[in-house]
Amino acid sequence: MKDTVYHMDSGRALVLSSRSTGARLIQLGLVFTAVLLPAVAHLSGAPVRWLLPMHWPVVFAALVYGIRGGVTVGALAPATNYLLTGYPLLVKALPMTFELAAYGLVIGWLRQKGWNSFAAVATGLAAGRIIFLGILLLTGANEVPFGRYLVTAMVPGLAAGAGQVLLLSVLVNFLFSKHTIK
Repeated sequence: MKDTVYHMDSGRALVLSSRSTGARLIQLGLVFTAVLLPAVAHLSGAPVRWLLPMHWPVVFAALVYGIRGGVTVGALAPATNYLLTGYPLLVKALPMTFELAAYGLVIGWLRQKGWNSFAAVATGLAAGRIIFLGILLLTGANEVPFGRYLVTAMVPGLAAGAGQVLLLSVLVNFLFSKHTIK
């Protein structure tokens, strides 16, 4: 049974069905992209806290496939990454799993409700970060005082968040407008 493809009044798709074989293969590819991007970033010495390379495929999945695709990629990415590479460290993998799944849930849900992609991504990223910080505090997984952690770990991610809001929203809007995603 296929899930509903959501449309605006104009009939333009907001999100695509996440249940076809092709969609599931693309989502699997996005999970592995969420493993590959951080590995490449770490190996090249890129500033991962500024880039947040695992987050991009999750946001993309939520924009394209809605809740199901976003939550699937978001929940599987940290676990798959940990199983294949040993990273993120287990103490960070739990909060990251909830954070990335929240991105997929909130962004996907808001897109399915008709929100524009820019607002959906911004809201979803904020919600995911709040959940991440809450779990971090509850589990005591932050290795430094909380205020310093916010500055060293969260503030650099604002650049990646701005990039995700702008670049991924523009990309997905372009792909949907050109009917290149099927």
